[in-house]
Amino acid sequence: MLAAFSPGSDFKRYYRGRMPRLALIVIILMPLMYGALYLWAFWNPFNEVNKLPVALVNADRGATVEGTKLEAGQQVTEGLIASKELDLHVLSPEEAAAGVASGKYYFSITLPEDFSESLASPMSGNAKSADLIFTYNDANNYLATIIGQDAAGEVVNMVGAQVGAQTFDVVFSTVDPMLGQITEAADGAEELAAGLVTAKSGADQLNSGVQELAGGVMSATDPLLAAAQQHDQGGPSAAEVNATADRLGKNIGGLSDRLGAAASTQSQAYRAVTSLRSQLRAHPDPAVRALAPALDPVQNMLSTQGLGPNAQGDLAAIENDSALLAAQLNNPGSPLRTLLTLFESGGLVNDIQTIRGAVTELSDGTAELASGLGELSSGANELAAGLEKGAQALPSWSKQQQEQLAKVLGQPVQLQERYENRADTFGTGFAPFFFGLALFVGSIIAWMLFTPLQARPIAQGLNSFRVVLASFAPTLAVGALQAAILYLVTTFGVGLKAVHPWATYGFMVLMVAMFLSMIQMFNAVLGAAVGRVTTLAFLMIMLTSAGGIYPVQTTATPFQWMHWVDPMTYTVNGLRQLTVGGIDSRLWIAIAVLSGLTAVFLAISTWAAHRNRQYNMDRLYPPVEV
Repeated sequence: MLAAFSPGSDFKRYYRGRMPRLALIVIILMPLMYGALYLWAFWNPFNEVNKLPVALVNADRGATVEGTKLEAGQQVTEGLIASKELDLHVLSPEEAAAGVASGKYYFSITLPEDFSESLASPMSGNAKSADLIFTYNDANNYLATIIGQDAAGEVVNMVGAQVGAQTFDVVFSTVDPMLGQITEAADGAEELAAGLVTAKSGADQLNSGVQELAGGVMSATDPLLAAAQQHDQGGPSAAEVNATADRLGKNIGGLSDRLGAAASTQSQAYRAVTSLRSQLRAHPDPAVRALAPALDPVQNMLSTQGLGPNAQGDLAAIENDSALLAAQLNNPGSPLRTLLTLFESGGLVNDIQTIRGAVTELSDGTAELASGLGELSSGANELAAGLEKGAQALPSWSKQQQEQLAKVLGQPVQLQERYENRADTFGTGFAPFFFGLALFVGSIIAWMLFTPLQARPIAQGLNSFRVVLASFAPTLAVGALQAAILYLVTTFGVGLKAVHPWATYGFMVLMVAMFLSMIQMFNAVLGAAVGRVTTLAFLMIMLTSAGGIYPVQTTATPFQWMHWVDPMTYTVNGLRQLTVGGIDSRLWIAIAVLSGLTAVFLAISTWAAHRNRQYNMDRLYPPVEV
């Protein structure tokens, strides 16, 4: 191992001189450049999407929903900017179109004029999703279009959620059943109102009957309550009433006997007066006959006054009634005795009071029922009218309209993608970058076969520019042939279809000229060995800062600075416009830059050829050879 660093090893060539040491350092760092530099440049480009400049156009003119102004476009614009997912620039439609065409913006997002109207359309019967228009230009960067397509899905989801929460309060699955339910409810409310009218009439009749019942109960129970009150204030007890009934029976019996004897005596007197009166009327003496009328008053009194002829019968009836009353009073289970017992215990009074209270409550309740049914009937009529209006207000959709509404509610915002200068395939989109890489590698190999500067013409004092052209011209011819083969194979074998085929090939030849002049310059100025190493290092720098794969805004900051001075930036720009279309000033700038760099590189090589007319030890014995 130590022998590798001994004075006799091959390392001795790199011990002396600045250039050999520099070459050794470059050789050691070359894998780092092709590995770490590339990884650093493209470490996490998808995490830098928010640096992509994107045009945002809000052309929405708004809409009116149920008397309220809906500015969905402005709300979405503010939401997108606040999300900071992209580097959005709010522009007019004209500015956005010009910016996307020129490459100032990688793509544009447009909210069309009817954006708010479309969001409000589900309740109009002509539902449609609101368009969110993305416009791409593959002539700017193919991968930017891919990134834009990925971002479009997220933007559509975010916008759909945003506008859906603000605009769609009705879920279609409940709209159609709701119409039937409201119609049924309206019919039911009408039937309820009619039934309540009938119930109100019945309740009025019930209330009237209950009021009459209450009056009858009060009238019937007032005497009982009065009797009970008198009984409580000192009336006889049931035992006293029984004893009185017994005495009454006995007295009526004795009286009946006496009245019987008196009645018999009065009858005998009546018969005697009647017989005497008849005898006097029949006497022959007129004076005696004149005495007969004097007995008329006596006869009259005996027949009509006193006990009279019916006294015995009346007395018998009184005796029967007295016996019946005594039987009722002496029997504990008789109705009269039960009534007297209830009076005495107070239970009858309590029951009567309970009945009167219940009747009063019933009367009040039926009155309230009649009043409440009237209010309920009025409310049912209002409910029926409101439900009928609600049923009329709900839209009636056809099956096709329902299907369209369901689709719109499921996708309130739909993506509309437009392409300018579209690259049909992945290969077409990345051809500009890989063409540049292939032609540069081809130029490196070409200069391995051809000498960048021929020593003999220089030593003979030939014109320096002619010396440069003597090496450059044949190498350019080989490079043009390389470009032709590459272009023909990719066109007819792979399937590349350039929009401007002849111009594409001409531009490729210009690229070869610039690459060859650059590599010739490195070799002429630095020598073949160091020049080739420098060429490889410069290739890596160009690849990472050209923006040929990822948008340059997604790369590390130093590569964004180098992007504008990177020759491969302009080769990529020119080939993009020639292969997919959309020619603008970028193509002419690319042609001017490549032509100017070719002239500058040839001029520097001419200067190096002039310098190389003088030999030194490094030229005679190169410290580094490749």
